[in-house]
Amino acid sequence: MSRKVIVEVVIKNPQGLHARPAAMFVQIASKYNSNIALQKGEERVNGKSIMGILTLGIEQNAKVVLEADGDDADEVVTELTQLLTKESME
Repeated sequence: MSRKVIVEVVIKNPQGLHARPAAMFVQIASKYNSNIALQKGEERVNGKSIMGILTLGIEQNAKVVLEADGDDADEVVTELTQLLTKESME
């Protein structure tokens, strides 16, 4: 059964979501079948695209919306939220 999960997350990493954590995000997202989107303000990108994520320019304390739609939406949102709320993603 397909399910949509949407959460708002505040980025904790002092460097924001730069190249290394963005790559980790995409690596995790790609393990799942759900469609994943990340949104900052009005900009929304594919959560499995490192270039898309980097174009958002996500900094520390930024609020982002994480959305997953699919059979494993709960699991992917849980895992990605844990990554995004870590103090350090190095």
